[in-house]
Amino acid sequence: MSGIMSEYEVQAKLFKTLNHPARLAILEVLRSDEQCVCHLEATLGLRQAYISQQLIILREAGIIQDRRDGWNIFYRVAKPEIYSVIDAAQQITGASPGQRLAVRSGDRNTVCECPKCKQEVELYLA
Repeated sequence: MSGIMSEYEVQAKLFKTLNHPARLAILEVLRSDEQCVCHLEATLGLRQAYISQQLIILREAGIIQDRRDGWNIFYRVAKPEIYSVIDAAQQITGASPGQRLAVRSGDRNTVCECPKCKQEVELYLA
């Protein structure tokens, strides 16, 4: 296969990775900061095993990275340029920024027991 077609294959693989609502939701939660699986579970209302499956796909694609801190594993976006693609898709489909998940530092209507979330809640309530 010619070089130009292989470039399209790489791009198609990226779109295939993004072609899942749970993965897009996970990336939206990770937009502002790194998060643990328990926080993703509490925020998205999805089972931990299902989230972990999606995180594996995102990690294998090189879009996210993980970091271990004791018992917890935190995930963060490795390639923030991915948000340009996601934002462009939202513009094309007519989705407004207000339709995004409202997950920002200090916005804690979810229950997550990890040390990072507990610390943020304590700072927010102080």
